[in-house]
Amino acid sequence: MSSKPTLPEIDLKKFPTAPGVYLMKGEGGEILYVGKAKSLRARLRSYFASAGDGRLHVRFLMNRVRDIETIVTDTEKEALILENTLIKRHRPRYNIDLRDDKTYVSLRLDPREEFPFLQVVRRVPRDGALYFGPFASSAAVKETLKEIHRIFPLRRYPIERCRRRGRPCLFHQMGQCSAPCHGLISAGDYRELVRGVIALLAGRQSEVVDVMRARMGAAAAAMRYEEAARLRDQIRAVEQTVEKQKVDAAAGGDQDVVGLHREGGEVEIAVLFFRLGKLVDRRSYNLTWRLDETELLSSFLQEFYGRDVFVPDQVLLPLAVDDAEALGEWLGEKKGRKVAVLTPRRGPKVELVGMAGRNARESFRERGSRREAREAVLEELCRRLHLSRSPRRMECFDISHVQGRLTVGSMAVVSEGEPDCSAYRHFRIRSVEGTDDYACLREVLRRRLQRGLKEGGLPDFILVDGGRGQLSVLSEVLRELGLEQEIDAAGIAKSRVVANVRGKAVERSEERFFLPGRKNPVTLRSGSPALFLLERLRDEAHRFAVTYHRKLRGKEALHSSLEGIPGVGPARRKALLKHFGSLKRVRAATLEELLAAPGVTGAVARAVFARYREAEEP
Repeated sequence: MSSKPTLPEIDLKKFPTAPGVYLMKGEGGEILYVGKAKSLRARLRSYFASAGDGRLHVRFLMNRVRDIETIVTDTEKEALILENTLIKRHRPRYNIDLRDDKTYVSLRLDPREEFPFLQVVRRVPRDGALYFGPFASSAAVKETLKEIHRIFPLRRYPIERCRRRGRPCLFHQMGQCSAPCHGLISAGDYRELVRGVIALLAGRQSEVVDVMRARMGAAAAAMRYEEAARLRDQIRAVEQTVEKQKVDAAAGGDQDVVGLHREGGEVEIAVLFFRLGKLVDRRSYNLTWRLDETELLSSFLQEFYGRDVFVPDQVLLPLAVDDAEALGEWLGEKKGRKVAVLTPRRGPKVELVGMAGRNARESFRERGSRREAREAVLEELCRRLHLSRSPRRMECFDISHVQGRLTVGSMAVVSEGEPDCSAYRHFRIRSVEGTDDYACLREVLRRRLQRGLKEGGLPDFILVDGGRGQLSVLSEVLRELGLEQEIDAAGIAKSRVVANVRGKAVERSEERFFLPGRKNPVTLRSGSPALFLLERLRDEAHRFAVTYHRKLRGKEALHSSLEGIPGVGPARRKALLKHFGSLKRVRAATLEELLAAPGVTGAVARAVFARYREAEEP
């Protein structure tokens, strides 16, 4: 039997031989896949070869294709940029999507400022500042900053905010801030600290140590022994930091090295980040294998670097991609200078790519172990809670309010046994007045499920925070919407504190799970992974609701405090808070300070000053 997919009659001769982008569409006109090519006709012909493409996943795609649209561009690089834009806009099913990725963090330092300081950022725009990193987690950044501020005490906060303080901050007393805001260090000496930080973060530790040793010798010769001792301690700290990093790339410079491992229908990609020849971090990504490996690798690079991230001087790949030159031009424009996209064949760079490949293989193995553990937890939940299906997507709902005011709902989500923070949602209660938690829960559930019916993406299992009452509300909503057979349900009630048989000591019962149609609640084994997962889901829903509620209360407090002052509208409220940093500082500001605030007239300044001085009078 021929493996050629059954397709509508498509005249390949009508497609141009120019570079461009092609969009493959399904029955209803939905875009299934977006691709690019140097020659659109030649690329599309490969999908319709008489012997078939030979790749099972592509046959699945082509069996669904009913129309192909092309967009011609002048150059291959323009095609690459257009492809990236269209993928972000349409999110086609057969293109990769790094939905589970979070942009890694970097450190930003702007040398153009009077007293530069380090900021933790997730975006790396071309704004003239210096960026260092990346760091895989905020914990790694905090550890790095802790070391840097111990060695080079740069300021921690915006300079104007610090100058409004009556005295230097606590970090200055700890020796981790040089207090330029209060004139305790000269601009020249502060610049020396900045140069040391830049050299340290750029990997030029030996340069830092040489300069500091010279300064230590000069201080000792001038009998400034305290300064010499401080420099001696800083040198030791730098050397200890250097010792922590021993992996050097054979070729220096900034490089991202990509490794790839394929197994079954999955591909694991690992990226090793080398900065000035030193390995600083690693990230890995698990992708569904729907394209051939070179296409998948090219698509991955476009999505990975399509955000505001640091672009290195070289990107080393395990496979040659057809659009390497166009990728290099595109990355070069983002970086502001030439970027090379290489597939090394021999020498030290091949060893780096091999190391990235081993990291990808190990990451896949570790992910497989975690996946097996998650599967076991889901199977246990299915068995113990008598669910009709494996709870691949679980949602938990909670309600939060204070005496019936500013009532909000929250939804926390677990997908495939892992928290899915991007799917969390808040709900402002619209139709309920007062403290009717059941009515609030009913509104939130209806809104969530009605939207799910309209847009797709219903959960397999819903957990509500509460006992039989909350579960009955959930069951009622599921019946109304005809989803009783589609979605499993349960209520989780917090453990009860009861007196023991003697009536003296208290004992805490297990968490109880109420199920539809069952009189007695179910308990899970104490300390079991299944119980931990559901408790964590419930706690996340509660935390998310309370956090949102606090945010609304804070906004209300700001709004009500400044709202009634003549001449203070939304824009001026925002400007005042931005200038002073907090409402507390606005209240404490003198009339002269209010007059100095941007956009504040004399009449407004006097009105604000009078409002808060009146409030202070007994």
